Amino acid sequence: MEKVIKAAVDRGASDLHIKAGDVFRARIDGKLVPLTKQRLTPEQTRAIALRLMTNLEDKARIDQIRDYDCSWGMPGVGRFRVNVLRQRSSFMIVMRVIPFDVPTIATLELPAVLATLAEAERGLVLVTGVSGSGKTSTIAALVSHVNRTLQRHILTLEDPIEYLHRDLKSSVTQREIGVDTESIRAGLSAALRQDPDIVVLGEIRDTEAVDTAVKAAETGHLMICSMLTPDAVSTVARLLALFPAEEQEIARARIAEALHSIVSQRLLPRADGGGRVAAVEVLVATPDVRELLRRQDGMDGLQEAMAADDSGMQTLDQHLLDLARAGTVTPEVALAAATRRGELEAALGAAGSEAKTT
Repeated sequence: MEKVIKAAVDRGASDLHIKAGDVFRARIDGKLVPLTKQRLTPEQTRAIALRLMTNLEDKARIDQIRDYDCSWGMPGVGRFRVNVLRQRSSFMIVMRVIPFDVPTIATLELPAVLATLAEAERGLVLVTGVSGSGKTSTIAALVSHVNRTLQRHILTLEDPIEYLHRDLKSSVTQREIGVDTESIRAGLSAALRQDPDIVVLGEIRDTEAVDTAVKAAETGHLMICSMLTPDAVSTVARLLALFPAEEQEIARARIAEALHSIVSQRLLPRADGGGRVAAVEVLVATPDVRELLRRQDGMDGLQEAMAADDSGMQTLDQHLLDLARAGTVTPEVALAAATRRGELEAALGAAGSEAKTT
C-alpha cells in the first residue's frame, strides 16, 4: 500500500481511490487513472481501512462504520484526508493528498490581491468552488501569508486537520472537530472567547454556522471560511438562502456589512499538460458592492461591479481571458469554463486579431 501511495504522490496525484473489487486508482491532473492491475479483495480493503484509522475505539467498531473521516500521515511522503465508506456491503477509501509543504499565494499562482484580503482586520472572507477545486490549498496559502508576515492569533476549526502550520510570526492554533472540540457549533462558540484575530472554518454548511461567522465578523474578527458554490453571485444567494424567509431583509443588511470578499475558483488543465491552474474570481466588498448587496435587485449588478472596479476585483471570465492570452490554458478550455461564453469568445477573437496585426 505504501509503495502505491508514494508512486501516486510522486506522479502528482490529488486523490487516491481504494475499493474492494477494483484496482488502486489516482486522480492525476483531474483524470482518474489506474495504478495497479490486481483488484483488491474486500478483506484487503478492510485491512487497509484499519491501517489508516488512528483511533483504537473506531477500529474496534469498524464493521458498524458507514462513513468515517480521519487524517493519516506517511513519513517523507505527505498527509492525507481519509474518508472510509461502505458500498455494496464492502469498504471503499478515498484519500485526499495534503503535501507537507504549506502552499503560498505565489506557488499556487493566485492573484496578488489575495495577500491584501488575508491582511484584513475584520470581515468575512469566503473561498468557494466545487469539490476538488483547491479551496483547502487556497485557505492554507492565506493562513501561511498571515503566519509569515503578521503578528496575529489564527485559530482553525478543521474536520480533520489537513495542512500543519508551524508558529512563525503568528501563533496558529489548529483544532480538530471530534478530537479537540466536540463539534463545529461548540468550536465556533468557544472560538470567540479564545482571543483570536482570525478564525478559519473549513466549510459553512448551515444557518447556525453562517450566523456565528457573521457575528464574529461583526465583532471585529476576520473569518475565513469555505463554501461549495461555483461563483461569487451564487455564493451570496446561498448565504441568504441559509436564513429563514422572515429574516431575509435583516440578513441582507448583515451580510452587506460583514462580508469582506469572496474568492471563487476552479482548476483547469494547463495547455502544456503540466498539471492544473486555478481560474479565480474575486469580489471585494467596496462601498458600491455593499450597496448592491443591501438591495433585493442588486445581485444582477455584481458581475458588472467586479468587471469595472480597479480594487483587485475580477470576474472569472476576465481571468480566463488572461490565462488564455498567456497560453497557460487553451482557448477551448477557457471557453468551456466561461460564465458568458459569447463575450469571452469575442474577446479572444479580438485578441487573436490584434496579435496577427502586430
